[in-house]
Amino acid sequence: MTLAHELDAIRLNFSPNDLLALNLALALIMYGVALDLRLDDFKYLIKNPKAFFLGIFTQFLLLPFLTWVLVNILNPPPSVALGMFLVAACPGGNVSNFLSSLAKGNTALSVSLTGFSTLISIFSTPLNFALWAGLYSPTANLLRSISLDISEVFFTVGLILGLPLILGILTRRYRSQLAEKLSKLLKPLSILIFAAFVILAFTGNFDLFLRYISLIFLWVFLHNLIALSAGFLTAKLGNLPLADQKTITIETGIQNSGLGLVLIFTYFDGLGGMAIITALWGIWHLISGILIASIWSKKL
Repeated sequence: MTLAHELDAIRLNFSPNDLLALNLALALIMYGVALDLRLDDFKYLIKNPKAFFLGIFTQFLLLPFLTWVLVNILNPPPSVALGMFLVAACPGGNVSNFLSSLAKGNTALSVSLTGFSTLISIFSTPLNFALWAGLYSPTANLLRSISLDISEVFFTVGLILGLPLILGILTRRYRSQLAEKLSKLLKPLSILIFAAFVILAFTGNFDLFLRYISLIFLWVFLHNLIALSAGFLTAKLGNLPLADQKTITIETGIQNSGLGLVLIFTYFDGLGGMAIITALWGIWHLISGILIASIWSKKL
């Protein structure tokens, strides 16, 4: 068995308590994100339909398709390909708003896209994942062997993303002063909790990361580069203002890898290739996002 295909056989150690902590951390993060959302943010999308539709197109249609193309070119192990399809199916990450602001992008568009994409991900994430993984025969065969019930995925995504998001919007709408106080507390705290949890949870699997990181990093790098490029080129070809181009680039290239990890450890028993590539994506997209945002922050 080659080193690459060992990834299909290994499983990462992850206790039920770890999984519960990850779910709570992710729900807390999404609640903190939603505290900054207002109904006017969704009205903004109606008033700016071009940027909105291009942002949704790149994230939920173009990126999954390009991921399928990349998988067919690279022909990675099925478990790695499955992880790539899952990452591409996830909504934007919670740090995209901060990075858009740092890059001097359109923060209002970023907040609006993050909120809307998270809401529709209750349906789009399971459907996109099942569709594109089903169109690539190695991952389709792997899914059949796992006997994944997509209806259960709908429930999990709705519970850890949709419910906290709705509660956060309602808190902002009816308890705005409380929302302001909670937002200032939860945004930095929830991200730190999530980061600390991921580090601690994967400490027990550190040897596996060291063994496979050199192999997987190139796949993560190419996948993330394609995501960022797809967002930028789509916005550029759409003749959007530079600020909108920056935002759509970041929204497309920053994915909610935390959601991906929850689904992997809930339904795929910590499948090695899926878990490692998703975790590494979660680290790398922050690095690439900060680098791009920092470069853009120094330009008009």
